[in-house]
Amino acid sequence: MKAINDSEFETEVLKSKGLVLVDFWAEWCGPCRQLGPVLEEVNKSYGEKVKICKMNVDEAPSTAASYEIRSIPTMFLFKDGERVDTKVGFNSQSAIESWLNTYIG
Repeated sequence: MKAINDSEFETEVLKSKGLVLVDFWAEWCGPCRQLGPVLEEVNKSYGEKVKICKMNVDEAPSTAASYEIRSIPTMFLFKDGERVDTKVGFNSQSAIESWLNTYIG
């Protein structure tokens, strides 16, 4: 998993080939802190199949505002630079994995 900021978003997400999961989160958000270890496990399971990026909304306010993030955690799934799906709130590892599996060829 990689922590990214506003200046890295285009390169790391929009110009990436394949699947990129972006987790919009904040340090003060309880459900966000619960989701962190779940995403670490997903990252271990999926390896190169999915790139996972974490964006702290307090440190990357422009991107969060441009995508109208209203509540966190919010996860966006991008495929070849296009947003294809969104999940809001805490999700279990199995829910995230089954979500990703619908987009993995």
